Amino acid sequence: MDKLELKGGWNELKGKIKQAYADITDDDLKHEEGKDDETLGRIQQKTGKTREGVIDWLKSL
Repeated sequence: MDKLELKGGWNELKGKIKQAYADITDDDLKHEEGKDDETLGRIQQKTGKTREGVIDWLKSL
């Protein structure tokens, strides 16, 4: 999952992320093709996790 493998399951993941971190908004989770790093960066800022930590966390959801 070097690239966020989010196609298809992103809406489900967004719900789980927002349940875990109430201060993460839909704007934070707006995912556009080719903008994986920006999406990860916004999640990192809100969670305080490292990039690898965010990727591991997303894989576990």
